[in-house]
Amino acid sequence: KGTTVAWEPNKPVVIEEIEVAPPQDGEVRIKIVATSVCHSDLYHLFENIHKDGFPVVLGHEAAGIVESVGPGVTEFQPGDKVIPLFLSQCKECRFCKHPKTNIRIDAMSPLDSRFTCKGKKVYQFSGTSTFSEYTVVRQINLTKIDPAAPLDKVCLLSCGICTGYGAAVNTAEVKEGSTCAVFGLGAVGLAAVMGCKNAGAKRIIAVDTNPDKFEKAKVFGANEFVNPKDHDKPISQVLSEMTNGGVDYSLECVGNVEVMVSALESTVQGWGVSVIVGWNMHEFSGQPIKLITGRTWKGALFGGFKSKDGVPEMVKAYMNKKLMVDEFITHNLTLDQINDAIEMMKHGKCIRTVLNVSPQ
Repeated sequence: KGTTVAWEPNKPVVIEEIEVAPPQDGEVRIKIVATSVCHSDLYHLFENIHKDGFPVVLGHEAAGIVESVGPGVTEFQPGDKVIPLFLSQCKECRFCKHPKTNIRIDAMSPLDSRFTCKGKKVYQFSGTSTFSEYTVVRQINLTKIDPAAPLDKVCLLSCGICTGYGAAVNTAEVKEGSTCAVFGLGAVGLAAVMGCKNAGAKRIIAVDTNPDKFEKAKVFGANEFVNPKDHDKPISQVLSEMTNGGVDYSLECVGNVEVMVSALESTVQGWGVSVIVGWNMHEFSGQPIKLITGRTWKGALFGGFKSKDGVPEMVKAYMNKKLMVDEFITHNLTLDQINDAIEMMKHGKCIRTVLNVSPQ
């Protein structure tokens, strides 16, 4: 029980009684303690052009406690504090063994879901489905964390914070004393700002069309602010003039192809690095000369972190006060207020809303 089902696109999700089957071979059933709403959940609900993948239990940013384990599971036991991972890590395939990537080609088929509602199979979302009191995930989509960690805080480390922070420190490899521009100041952008700050960047320029977000960006380390609406010339030109030819690093955390091109063009020729962090399935184009003259254009999924290894390290950094997490949380609600949380995210009224599902 206590599960939210999105029966169809563009409609409110519904609280339902649901059957969560026991874990099969290599799987783990988790009691979700806290989960938060991320833009990827909204993308599936409102911008899914194929309109497939319904009915579904959404949610992928969460933390919980192991309830039971299936056959062949050796690294988890009931009672472990865990974070589910939309990006799996098996540690055995060609991709997991390669030091330069965190991508794995295989993903859990949504049809392998252990959810049934009203006699119907309900899809799994991103191999996790955390808007539910219980969920079943593969052991390669799960990581064990410090048992002292507060789950209603560290749930944010399973997607948004790692995505932005890692894009700056792992993918861009921001250097001390450098100049950075971060486009888009949602949770991912603010985490990118924090990554630039922790890497020692000197100038961190926050770019957003909503100036209300600048105060929050200051908390994470931004020290200059630009609203493209205040200028009648392209934002790349504004930034170029501010920085004597362009920034050393730019991070696009919006998910808009035009902004991606602007972010590239905002970097200095010769050595500028621009990282695409925002999710988008549309085509984009740029001028080859922009790259021929020495800029680098990269993309990052989950901030380049190998998930099983990286998330516990980020939890540790938070516990050691080296990482801000609480500052991202603007609202705390319960799972039955899920539609309110979705509306707030849709209209930019929150950074992160944590839904408290079960007691810790």
